[in-house]
This record gives sequence, C-alpha cells and structure tokens, in this order.
Amino acid sequence: MARPVWTGVLTFGLVTVPVSLYTATDSHSVQFHQLQRGTGDRVRNKRVNERTGEEVPYEDIVKGYEVADGEYVVVEPDELEQISPGRSRTIDISAFVDLDQVDPIFFDKTYYLGPKGKEYAKVFQLLTEALTRSNRAGIALFSMRGKEYLTAVRAEDGRLELHTMHWADELRDPRKEIGDLPGGQAAFSGQELATAEQLIDMLTTDWNPEEYHDTFEEQVRKLIEDKAAGREIAVAEGPPAEATNVVDLMDVLKRSLEGVKGGSAAPTATGRKPAAHGGTRRSGSTPKQTGGKKSTSTRSPSSKTPTAKKRTTAEEDLSQLTKTQLYEKATELDIAHRSTMTRDELHKAVAKATRGGHLRTAS
Repeated sequence: MARPVWTGVLTFGLVTVPVSLYTATDSHSVQFHQLQRGTGDRVRNKRVNERTGEEVPYEDIVKGYEVADGEYVVVEPDELEQISPGRSRTIDISAFVDLDQVDPIFFDKTYYLGPKGKEYAKVFQLLTEALTRSNRAGIALFSMRGKEYLTAVRAEDGRLELHTMHWADELRDPRKEIGDLPGGQAAFSGQELATAEQLIDMLTTDWNPEEYHDTFEEQVRKLIEDKAAGREIAVAEGPPAEATNVVDLMDVLKRSLEGVKGGSAAPTATGRKPAAHGGTRRSGSTPKQTGGKKSTSTRSPSSKTPTAKKRTTAEEDLSQLTKTQLYEKATELDIAHRSTMTRDELHKAVAKATRGGHLRTAS
C-alpha cells in the first residue's frame, strides 16, 4: 500500500470528505550515477556556502528573494504555510466545468484521490458517480509543499483523479513561439484533403496504451548489458526522415492508402477486428475495401509442400499480431532498426527472418 503524498479534506458546497492524495505515475527511466571519468569515483552534489566553501545542513537552508544585487528578503518555510493555512489542508471545489471545454494543454501532473477511511466511502462514491454521469470536473485551489495549485478533480473508471493544471498566464502564445506557423488560405486541394481524411480514417483504431513502450530505454539497457559483457556495440541507425515534397503530396497520400489496404487488420484491444488497418470508424463513413480475402486456389504448386504450408501458416499467424507483439518477436530475432519500423515493416522483417530460420533448420 502506497503512502499518501498529502492528506486533507475535499469540499463541494457544504459537503466535506477527508481524502488522501497518491502519486499516479512513476518514471521507469534508467538511473545513472555521476562518476569521474577514468576513476570510477562517485561524484555527489553538495549544498555549499559559496563564501566559506563549507557544506550547509538542509535544516539551515531558507528561501531568499533577491531584491537588489546581493540583497535578499529571507522567507522561512513555515511563513509560506501561514499565508494560506486553510488551503494547505483543503481541496475546495468552487465550480464544475464540462470536461470537453478544457484544453488538454492545461493538464500537468496526475494524482489519485482516495477516501481517508471506509466510513467516508459513501460520500466519495456519490461524488465519483455524479461527476461520471455529468462528464464534468471540479475546479479547485489547494496548497502543497509551499506552492498553490489550480486543479481539476474528475472521475475515471470508478475513482477520482486530481490533475494539477497550468495557470492561464503560463501558456505560451503559439503565434509568438512558432515562426513558420501556417495561416491564411489553405494551399492544399479538396482532393488532397479528402484523401488525407480517408487515410486517417483507415488508420483509426481503439486507444490501447499497452501497445506503446519506451524503445529508447530498451536500447539503453541493451547498451549497458553489451558493455558489461564486453561485447561490441553496434549502433542501429534508422533511415533519415525526408520531408514530403508538396509537388508529390497526392502521390504520397495515394501510395499510403495502398499500403494500408494491402496490410492485414490486427485485432483491437476490445477483441474486434477493425476494418482495413485501423479500428473504430466514424459513424456514417463508408467501409474501405481491403482487397478481399486471399484465395487458396491461386497458390502455386510449390505451396503444396509441407515446408511451404508451414511457412504460410506462420505468416498468417503474424498478421494477427499487434505492433507490440511483432516488436517483441523482432527483439527475439535481433532484427536491426526495429525501433524505427512501422507495424507493416516489422511484419515483413519478422516474416523474412522466420523464413530464413526455417530454411536454416531444414538444412
């Protein structure tokens, strides 16, 4: 059982429920220590008085705001707590907003909220169900660790989540940040737009976060294993990405569609087999042709051999795998550049490597 990072009360109207706040995410990045090159000695950061050069204990450190060169206003930690003593222990929901009206750019970090005891479960569940039915989030201010947060409390899968949010004046103006932001009349044609929409529609699928994983972290761990074992380090560099020539845009879109139509549809997380390459389709859209099922009557005479039948069955099995499953097989087969491949490229690479393995086994 995790320890809460904050405890207090959540209020809306005259309703009050004691709650605990828990961290919802965890970083799985590979952790390195700092070493001095050539020695293996650890390098540690210390809090040092820049005038005397002596290390300062943590409890003797206070905050200082510089008002002039070398002049500071000193603020003690408990003075920050006294500024807003109520908010440091209260999540006070002052309003409810429609979740569809909140731009995702405002959301920062996510926490789980839980009742601070079984006796508060009824009120907690009441708020959860009410937020679920209304598709709304409670907007609240509260203080934690010497900082005030704008937060949104929303219901998700029978639980409450608290999202810390950015303040409005923290958002940067994209028109000032992006020098080449397109504007004015669109330069693309109606046919190019329709084809792009068709491509997006065919690649649409159900959101399944399990299909995505940190391939860079895997490469870092592999690098560490190879160096520890004294193995030669092979750097796998994928092909450089090239910008699409606007003159050939329509041709690229059409070839993209043909590539999707030629691929096999993989089952989605819900078990349904999506049309074409993707999954859930927009209502009212016309189903795309996938080219029909492969006919067994068109096989060459050589396909009647046991080896060819086994190979065909293996390739058909691969077509049912998700990108993540194909990537795992590519890892087992040590296929180069796998982290840069699309699902179709992984499919072809694994199938080719598998065929090679069958031939080697047969010989």
